[in-house]
Amino acid sequence: MTSLDRHPDQQPDQRDPVDRTARRFERMRPFGGEPAPRFDTRGLPPGPRWPVWAQTVGLLRFRHRFVPRMWRRYGDVFTVRVIPGGRPLVLFTRPEHAKEIFAGDPEVFHAGKGNAILGPIMGEHSLLLQDGSEHKRARALLMPAFNGHALRGYRDLVDEVADVEVGRWHSGEAFRSLDRMNALTLEVILRVVFGVTDERRLAELRPRVNRTVTISPAVLLGWGYPALQRIGTWKRTVENAYRLDELIYAEIRGRRAAPDLEQRSDVLSRLILAGDEGDRLSDEELRDQLVTLLLAGHETTATALAWALYELGRDRLELTRAREAARSGDDDHLEAVLKEAMRLHPVIPMVVRTLMRPRTIAGWDLPAGATVGPSILVAHSRADNHRDPERFDPGRFLGQNPPVNTWIPFGGGVRRCIGAGFSLMEGVAVLRRILAAYDVTAVGLDRPKVRNITSVPRGGARIRVV
Repeated sequence: MTSLDRHPDQQPDQRDPVDRTARRFERMRPFGGEPAPRFDTRGLPPGPRWPVWAQTVGLLRFRHRFVPRMWRRYGDVFTVRVIPGGRPLVLFTRPEHAKEIFAGDPEVFHAGKGNAILGPIMGEHSLLLQDGSEHKRARALLMPAFNGHALRGYRDLVDEVADVEVGRWHSGEAFRSLDRMNALTLEVILRVVFGVTDERRLAELRPRVNRTVTISPAVLLGWGYPALQRIGTWKRTVENAYRLDELIYAEIRGRRAAPDLEQRSDVLSRLILAGDEGDRLSDEELRDQLVTLLLAGHETTATALAWALYELGRDRLELTRAREAARSGDDDHLEAVLKEAMRLHPVIPMVVRTLMRPRTIAGWDLPAGATVGPSILVAHSRADNHRDPERFDPGRFLGQNPPVNTWIPFGGGVRRCIGAGFSLMEGVAVLRRILAAYDVTAVGLDRPKVRNITSVPRGGARIRVV
């Protein structure tokens, strides 16, 4: 059932997950039905003259070739025009450009509007979609669940889940490491974030989350065109979203009533209790933040782990070093492996902000309404940022860090990913368990492909463990 199917006289029920989901789809439709603002294109940085639809497809579907090609053709700052209406996206590729954007006034540089395509799934209260005072409040309420003390409390659970997954592997077996890492990180998120341990409820949640993550960019664009949501893959995506919401709201209701709520350490329980009595998160706010953490913290870490295993499996010297680190407890080395995998294979292509007022960036006078952002793809592959950038070299991160704003998988400034510490902690724990138990060999070659807004190994980063 959608809002379009509801009888006109039927009033929305604030307690009904179906109505809540329907109203979210209505409010959060990407592009908002607003006409694209008119821009003086003569004042924008150069860019392709292709049709808007072709530039949009190039950016969303073929970004790994399209963005570097635009950089080589137009230089360090270039403009891509995307639907709806040819709105300009200005991409920057130098670290000093990223510094200007990350340090920009958050009242002017809005991240939420730049992430609007995620609105129907994540919701208006999502940390990724909020700006200004709302973002500041939400971040303050979420931060205690991801500080150092909280991370130390989650580590044992991550180790436990990793041990169970690795215990299922068999010597000589070859498999898609992306699939195994997705299953592992999903289990961690469901247990650490939701605090769910009941197998029946876990079995209901797993496929719903996987169907939410495993979609093409075309499905994301479909959120802006309601007619598409009545057919094919778009219809199935909408139906899955309704069911996932029902499950999440049921978890929230049950947790609020739990007699041991104050003794629980999972993120959901912490968020229910976060803030003062008069300023606590509503059910809808909880739902939106949980889905954000679920989606942003699941696939990204899984993909980074899959690429790390694949690259180690192609380099015997680096594998030997990493395995010794796993056995000796050298977590700094394992973290360097994970960071280098994130550099060489960016999961997210760019960090975007929408200008609420005109601003000058890198010498370009840009109008209000333009979307701007550093290109992670280019920043991570520039030879003047990272020597021999095509080479997998964890040593870049041992005892040092790359120059500021040349490694930006978690964004930067006041919007830096709140789950960055959790992602690295989890990744290191998983690598430690795998490499202490198995030798790893890459099977075949792999390259990235686009899935939803992220990039993943096209072939699943196949490995053989011995």
